[in-house]
Amino acid sequence: MTSTAPPGITLVRGDITAQHVDAIVNAANSSLLGGGGVDGAIHRRGGPEILAECRALRAAHHGGGLPTGQAVATTAGRLDARWVVHTVGPVWSRDQDRSALLASCYRASLRVADELGARTVAFPAISTGVYGWPLDDGARIAVETVLATRTTAVEEVRFVLFDDTAYTAFARHAP
Repeated sequence: MTSTAPPGITLVRGDITAQHVDAIVNAANSSLLGGGGVDGAIHRRGGPEILAECRALRAAHHGGGLPTGQAVATTAGRLDARWVVHTVGPVWSRDQDRSALLASCYRASLRVADELGARTVAFPAISTGVYGWPLDDGARIAVETVLATRTTAVEEVRFVLFDDTAYTAFARHAP
C-alpha cells in the first residue's frame, strides 16, 4: 500500500555497509562496476554477486552506463540488506544548476525501492564526496526531496552519514 505521507527520516552516523535495511542505496558511478568511496565499500563488502548483476545490467540495458539521476537495483550480496539500489549522482558545477539531477537520484531510488517492496532504505549523502557537491546544499536537497515524496510505501529513510560534519549538515535540515 502506498502512503500519502512522506517516509520517516532517521539520521545515523556510521557505515552504510553495516546497515540492516531492505535496501541500501549506492552512490554509484555510471559504469556500475564499482569505484571509490561508498561505491567501492558496497562492492567490497557485498561481494562479487553485486558486480555480476551490475555487469548483467550493463549488458542488457545500460551498455553506455547508467545515466545521472536514474536508479537500478541488484542483489545486496553479503550485505545485511536484500537489495542495493544504484544511482548516479551529478558532479557539482559552479556554472550549471544540477540540483534537479541530485533530487532525481533520491526520487528514482525511492521509486525502485517501491518496485522491490522495500520498506526501509539507507541512503548515503549522494554526490557530496568526490563529486564535490557542497555538503549543506546536498543535505538540504536530500531531505527536501524525501519529504516531498508523498507516493511511496517506504516507511523509513535512513541517511547514513560517514562523519560528524555530514551528520550535522543533515541534522540542520531534517525534521
